[in-house]
Amino acid sequence: PVCSMGNSTSRLYSALAKTLSSSAVSQHQNCLEQPDLAQLDPIDPKDLLEECQIVLQKRPPRFQRDFVDLKKNATSNHRPIRVMQWNILAQALGEGKDNFVQCPMEALKWEERKCLILEEILAYKPDILCLQEVDHYFDTFEPLLSRLGYQCTFFPKPWSPCLDVEQNNGPDGCALFFLKDRFELINSANIRLTAMKLKTNQVAIAQTLKCNETGRLFCIAVTHLKARTGWERFRSAQGCDLLQNLKSITQGAKIPLIICGDFNAEPTEEVYREFSNSSLNLNSAYKLLSPDGQSEPPYTTWKIRPSGECRHTLDYIWYSQHALNVNSALGLLTEEQIGPNRLPSFNYPSDHLSLVCDFSFNQDPDRLL
Repeated sequence: PVCSMGNSTSRLYSALAKTLSSSAVSQHQNCLEQPDLAQLDPIDPKDLLEECQIVLQKRPPRFQRDFVDLKKNATSNHRPIRVMQWNILAQALGEGKDNFVQCPMEALKWEERKCLILEEILAYKPDILCLQEVDHYFDTFEPLLSRLGYQCTFFPKPWSPCLDVEQNNGPDGCALFFLKDRFELINSANIRLTAMKLKTNQVAIAQTLKCNETGRLFCIAVTHLKARTGWERFRSAQGCDLLQNLKSITQGAKIPLIICGDFNAEPTEEVYREFSNSSLNLNSAYKLLSPDGQSEPPYTTWKIRPSGECRHTLDYIWYSQHALNVNSALGLLTEEQIGPNRLPSFNYPSDHLSLVCDFSFNQDPDRLL
C-alpha cells in the first residue's frame, strides 16, 4: 500500500526516492566527477529519519544498543567527538557475490537496505563517519549526507570486485564524512596501499582536521585491508605502509590520530601487533569494553556462507592513547539479537557491526608520549 505523506515530507521523500533509480550513475566512467551539490537544500535529519522509517515500516524495529561509559574521572571542557566505523556491505557484493545462504534476497533490496543504513547513521549522529564497501556513494551517500552538513570524500578501489557483478553501481571503496560546522579540513590524502613495494587494490583516506571548538588538530583515517585467509603477510605489509604514511602525516604522532577500518584481521594477526606496537602509541578503543581493558570483542562480523558460519573480530577504531580519551563506546549486538540466521538480515543491513566511540582531547598530551 502507498503511504500518504503530507506536503512537508513529500519533497524530501522524492529526494530520497531519486537516489533509488539513478541508472545514470551506473554509467560509472564518470564516477569520480564531483556533482554540484551547492544547489541542494539542507535536510533536517529528523525528516530524513522519518522518511526512512516509512520505507521500513514492514521491517522489524532497529535493535537497541547502549553506550558504555568509559570515562575514568577525566573531565573535558569540550564536546566529545563521536566517530563511527562501519563496513556497510557493498550492494553488488551482497546481492551478487557474498552468498549469505541464510539471508533472504528480499532482505538485501537496496531501496530498503539503504534506509536501514541511513537509520543507523541518523540514530547515532556521528561527527565523523568512516565507511567501507561503499558502492552507492554518488547516488546516495554524498547527496544525502552533504545535505545533512557533512563534507564527503570517496576513494574507490582500483579494481573493485563490484565491477564483476552484472548491473553494478560502480566500484566500491572507502568514504569519509565529517560535520563542517565542527571541523575544518586542513589536509587530505588518498593513499593507495603498497605491499612488497607493489601498489595493491586496497586504499585509505587520511584527513587532518581542526576542531573548531578547541582549535586542536587531529588526523582521521579510514581503510579496508585485503580479505581472506592466506593473505596475512600481505595485510601486514599493507598495515606497515599505512603506518608509515600516517607517521609522516601526523609528524611522528605530534598530531593525534584516529584510524577506523575493516582490517580483515583477527587480533592474533601480525598486522594487529604492528598497530599495537607502533611508535604512534595506538590503542584499540573497543578493548576498553572488556573487563580488563585488554581484550577485543568476541566478534564484529557474523555470517553464514556455503562454507559455514564465520564469526570474527575484524573491525577496529585505533586512537592515540597519549592525546585522546575514549569517553564511551557503543555496545555490540548480542548473539540473541543477531539471531540464528546471523547477518545481514531484515533487522540489520550489513554483515559487519557498526562501531561508535566518543573521544575527547587530553589536556596535556605531550606529557604522556
